[in-house]
Amino acid sequence: MSTMLSNLDLLRRVPLFSLLTAAQAEVISDAVIKRRFKRGEALVEQGRKSDALFILLTGRARVVNADGRGREVILATLGPGDYLGEMSIIDNEPHSATVRAEVQTDVLVLGRAEFARCLTENASMSLVVMRGLVKRLRYADRKIESLALLDVYGRVARALLEFAVPDTQGQPVIKEKISRQDLAKMVGASREMVSRVMKDLEERRFIEVLPSGATVLKERLNALG
Repeated sequence: MSTMLSNLDLLRRVPLFSLLTAAQAEVISDAVIKRRFKRGEALVEQGRKSDALFILLTGRARVVNADGRGREVILATLGPGDYLGEMSIIDNEPHSATVRAEVQTDVLVLGRAEFARCLTENASMSLVVMRGLVKRLRYADRKIESLALLDVYGRVARALLEFAVPDTQGQPVIKEKISRQDLAKMVGASREMVSRVMKDLEERRFIEVLPSGATVLKERLNALG
C-alpha cells in the first residue's frame, strides 16, 4: 500500500465513501486505519465479532463457511471497493462467515461507532449499504435455488456464468484458470464430480479451454444454468 496516499485520498477511491460530504470524509479519514493481510490470513472469522467495517483497497478475499469437520463452501469472492462486516455491526451478532485473503490484501478498517455515525448522518450512504445488503440477499436466494433445484451440471454452469466477463467481442470468458477444488466448494459437489462435469462440458462444446488456461463459455451453456 502506498504510504504517499493519505487516508482521505484512499477514502475518495472507495465508491461507498464517495457519497460523504467533505466534512464527513475528513472525520472518517482520521478514524480509519490501514491494514495489510497476507495470503491465507483471515480478515474476519465465522462465529466471532470484530466490531469494524473492512473495505478492500487492493487484493482479493473469499467468503467461506466451514463445518466442524473442516469442509468448506465458498460463498463469494471480494475485490477492491468491496466491503464486509456491516451485517455484524448492524445486528451486533458474530460474523456468519470467514473472510480470508486469497492474495496479499490491503484494507481500510473503520470502527463500529464511526460507521454508525456515517449511516445516521448521510442518508445516501445508508441507501447504498441497504442496496448492498439486498444484493447479497438476492445472491443468497439464487444460491439456495441453485443447490435445491439444479443438478451438478446446472450448478457448475451457473457458477461459470457468474465468473465470466465479456471479452472485446462480447463473448463471456473466465480469464484465469479455474481451480476444480474451488469450483467444487462453490457448487456443493466433490472435486472428482466437478472435474468430470468440466471435461464433459468441454467435450460437448459447451465451453472451450484455451492454452492460456482461460475458459470461453458458449451461448448454449445458458440452457444448463
